[in-house]
Amino acid sequence: MTKVIVVNGPNLGRLGVRQPDVYGRQDLEELRRLCTEWGKEFGLDVEVRQTDDEAEMVQWMHRAADEKTPVVMNPAAFTHYSYALADAAHMVGDAGLPLMEVHISNPSARDEFRKRSVISPVATGTITGLGFFGYRLAIEAIAHLVNA
Repeated sequence: MTKVIVVNGPNLGRLGVRQPDVYGRQDLEELRRLCTEWGKEFGLDVEVRQTDDEAEMVQWMHRAADEKTPVVMNPAAFTHYSYALADAAHMVGDAGLPLMEVHISNPSARDEFRKRSVISPVATGTITGLGFFGYRLAIEAIAHLVNA
């Protein structure tokens, strides 16, 4: 079974209590449960992670590239300025692996600074504005890509 990591950036550990009008009322544990369930549905072994630490997220990308692990990434605030994370995400693509960028909200419909992603240019695809369902679509896309 293909392993996939779902990595979530800063403040996503506060899902359910952080701006529920934007991010909904479901929490990180619910996201873990759903992603694991969806992964099984598509024949994938999904592990969901969250960190507020940019360096840790970069290390996860290095490990994914080295271990040939596809990635679903919600970089959160790192989306807009983390060139280090963009470079590390690029290594996942260089290893021939899919990397799907996901955002619970639609950053383009929010603050001006959120409209630019340094991750999108290195991602295989980007899904925004569909809540937790966007993760399902990203997991399904990875299943399609690894089986193509």
